[in-house]
Amino acid sequence: MPNKTIYVSDSDLPIYNRAQELAGGNLSKAISTALRRYVDAEEGRQEGYEEITVRVGPGTGRNRPRQRFTGVKLGEWVSSNNQKAEILRVYRSKSGKFVLHTEKTPDYTHLTEETGWRKLLGLGEQTFAMNTGDSTLEVVETLQELKAKIPAELYEMVAASAEAPPVQDLDI
Repeated sequence: MPNKTIYVSDSDLPIYNRAQELAGGNLSKAISTALRRYVDAEEGRQEGYEEITVRVGPGTGRNRPRQRFTGVKLGEWVSSNNQKAEILRVYRSKSGKFVLHTEKTPDYTHLTEETGWRKLLGLGEQTFAMNTGDSTLEVVETLQELKAKIPAELYEMVAASAEAPPVQDLDI
């Protein structure tokens, strides 16, 4: 295997040492992993894709797990009423799969006998309740599989934009 020499400045030495420690003493593995991720992200960016990070799982706080992929957003759908909202986002991944991120806001209930301004200002006896909400991420291979999982109007938008390349090079 060929040897490669890299220059590490004195100011970068702590990060170099930490990377070697995290890689179990195998700095070559850490560098290769970092370069692989960099090349993948940069090639995707040049092709019009971006790194997308979404939160998944129950709740709405910052402690929910996150998932990351490289893709482009094809469409978004919001359905809401007085108690809750459901947000569907559809992406095309760099590998050509379709990614459906569904976010359900907490169900919300507000009960009061008050009317008019007293109700709007929260005066008088008020009762509020809500649950935690939820987010999911689902990956499907084809548009046909996606069609069964989303509203028809969103599907039409996604299908129309799925055929278009993420970036169109213009010769102008």
